[in-house]
Parts: sequence; structure tokens; C-alpha cells
Amino acid sequence: MWPDDRASQIAEFALSLPLLVFFVIGIFDFSNALALKQKLVNAARESARVAAADPASDLGNPSTTVPASVSDAEQVVDNYLISENINDCGLSAAVASALPNLEWKYTANAASCPGSGLTLDIQRGCKSIATSGGGTVNLIGTCVTLTYAYKWQFNNVASTLGWTGSGPSNLTALAGSFNEN
Repeated sequence: MWPDDRASQIAEFALSLPLLVFFVIGIFDFSNALALKQKLVNAARESARVAAADPASDLGNPSTTVPASVSDAEQVVDNYLISENINDCGLSAAVASALPNLEWKYTANAASCPGSGLTLDIQRGCKSIATSGGGTVNLIGTCVTLTYAYKWQFNNVASTLGWTGSGPSNLTALAGSFNEN
């Protein structure tokens, strides 16, 4: 073939470097998404615990005002996100919308948020069914669902290689705690 193959290693490296960068960025991006998901789960769990510890007496007329227990849960999520240096998407300024069945939903989407932003759903009358002694028991608790848009950096690198991927995707964290009173 060719009598001189001294530059073949450089050519092989030039061909394999984009693929190597592609995988390394993917690994870092996936680990960042996993770390963010864990922080969201922690925020949802703390929020559910705080709301479940609050008295249910403030749930009397949920259509007129946001109960203190729901407001406490929202503040816990907001403070947790800020303490972890996660963009709260303006959650502190978001207004809760009351839904049926003792449920409130906050939607925050400030200008610096990726995709659809952040959604916080707090349900104070979350029902679980447990079996006990041959019968069933309804357990009432607080369920918190936190949905956060995550912008994959992997898509930026992949698009330079010709791959077209989707934009931000949502990371969802669910947590529940039995109401104490």
C-alpha cells in the first residue's frame, strides 16, 4: 500500500475524537441530570413532610385562600432550590391555583428557565389504601410533585455531529408523607 504510515495515528485520532467528546459530554450531562433529580426528590420530600406536619384545620375553605400548610410546602421547595443553587424560576412570585380534592398547583417560568420551567403540585388529601387484618384502610397524606425542565447540553454537542434531538425534557420528583393530624 503506502510505504509511509507515520501520520496514521493522527488521522485515527482525528476520526475518533468527536465520538470520544460526544460520549464524555453525555456522561457528564447524564450525571448532572441525575444529581438534579436527586435534589428535586429531596425538595419534594421535605415539602411533603412539612405540609403533613401542619394541622389540617387550615383546609376549611380551599377555594378562597392558599392554606398555610400549602404555603409552607411551597416555601420549603423554594428555599431548598435556592440553597442548592438551582434556578427557582420565580417560584416565590408564583400564584397557586386551587384544584379539586385539596390540591394546589404552582407554575413558575421566569425568563431564565429552560423549557416549561417549574411546576409544583401539592395535594393535601392524597389517599393510599393499605390492607390490615383482612380489611382495607384509607390513609390520607400529602403528596408533592415537582416537575423541572432540564436542558440537555448533550443535544448541543450531538447537533454538531448531525444528530437532531429534542429540547429540554422534564425531570419529575414525587414524594408523599402521611398527615400527622
